[in-house]
Amino acid sequence: MNLIYSVLIAIPNETHHWLLPETAEIIYGGLASSIVFAGLYKFGWPMAVKAMAARTARIQRDLDAAADARAKSETDALSIRTALGDIESERQKILLEADTQAAAIITDGRVRLVKEVAELEAKAVADLAAARGRSGEELRGEISRLSSAATTAAVSATLNDRAQQDLIEGFITSVGASR
Repeated sequence: MNLIYSVLIAIPNETHHWLLPETAEIIYGGLASSIVFAGLYKFGWPMAVKAMAARTARIQRDLDAAADARAKSETDALSIRTALGDIESERQKILLEADTQAAAIITDGRVRLVKEVAELEAKAVADLAAARGRSGEELRGEISRLSSAATTAAVSATLNDRAQQDLIEGFITSVGASR
């Protein structure tokens, strides 16, 4: 430290030339700059070259990956365009099959409906006939009940006890004579 201090004190405040520094400054500055440049060349330059090479390799790797991705996407796009044509033909085929199935279902449905309507009509005719028979029988039963009641009431009203006795005896004698 004394050496540096003595050197600094020994430097005069005025320079010998307005553009050039003092000789000692040129020597010390040149020597210090040479040491720094030599250290940078020895240690910094290989690291810079290595970093640049790694950067170049990374950029090249990214470019190769992008080229591969582009080639793959173009292949995929071509297969999609090809499949799109296949999709349209498949769509037409499916629609044709659906139309055929729909027509078959409609025809089958109509046949079943006609058959069911015929069965329902036959059942309705049978039900009507049964209802007519039942209503006729009910009507006959009701008429016979009413006529029996009316006959009994009419006979009871018109016949007195004596006439009724004569009729019964006449019936008995006619039954006995026919034997």
